[in-house]
Amino acid sequence: MTVLLVLIPVALFLGLLGLAAFLWTLRSGQFDDLEGAAERILHDDDELPVQQEPDEQKPATKKGS
Repeated sequence: MTVLLVLIPVALFLGLLGLAAFLWTLRSGQFDDLEGAAERILHDDDELPVQQEPDEQKPATKKGS
């Protein structure tokens, strides 16, 4: 029973410490943009190289004849 005199205050202290850490993250803006980073990879704006039509390509030149 005497162990409860130690464990209950320790549990309350750890609970308050976790609550304080959670409130600190809320106030510092950690949870402002939850979907931005997850969706940023889906909206990749890499441009594809432009392919020329076959009749617009330069004709190959033969060397040596």
